[in-house]
Amino acid sequence: MIDLYYWTTPNGHKITMFLEEAAMPYRIIPVNIGKGDQFQADFLKISPNNKMPAIVDHNPVDGGKAIPVFESGAILLYLAGKTGQFLPKDLRGQVEALEWLMWQMGGLGPMLGQNHHFAHYAPEKIPYAIDRYVKETNRLYGVLDKRLKGREFILGKGYTIADMAAYPWIVPDRQGQDIDEFPNLKRWHAAIKSRPATQRAYAKAKEVNPAPKGPPSDAERKILFGQDRSVIK
Repeated sequence: MIDLYYWTTPNGHKITMFLEEAAMPYRIIPVNIGKGDQFQADFLKISPNNKMPAIVDHNPVDGGKAIPVFESGAILLYLAGKTGQFLPKDLRGQVEALEWLMWQMGGLGPMLGQNHHFAHYAPEKIPYAIDRYVKETNRLYGVLDKRLKGREFILGKGYTIADMAAYPWIVPDRQGQDIDEFPNLKRWHAAIKSRPATQRAYAKAKEVNPAPKGPPSDAERKILFGQDRSVIK
């Protein structure tokens, strides 16, 4: 059994997508980031960066004590290793998978996250910041669109953790993008959206957070964006 510490964010969706694809038994433990659940002392023991998602594997392959894993990219790699699924077996395929996973972790996620922040969450609309991150989002969409030309998925014909990592971050309307400008990306996104496991994963999100609100309140904004080292207890 996998315990999944989860909230309804792109990084959270990555893990439910994998678990549903692999048909692994898991239990969702909601971490309501708007209420500050991520700063609870018990969660800090599992995720020392105070971020979700995180997992605890109560049945690791070595038969030892439970293994906690934090950071969504690390979780995807761990689950791929545990199950032997969604990661190429050959060396070159593994290198490509790692490259595109790190591209998402180091670029696509952080840059599009800043897009979300300045366009939707920041109390003051700063044109320079919005323009900077909308344009960087456009560039990154272009990188992925080019990569997908002539490929069904990021690594070719096989669906992998690289696709699961990138998919939840592609939200064109929210990010100031016209998906029709990126035909390869549009096709890829539609194909993943239609997968039964993706649909099950996003249905879980509606169960956990059935009525997501609009912009956060001032109190929620302080929790989400106003923390310093004092939360590391």
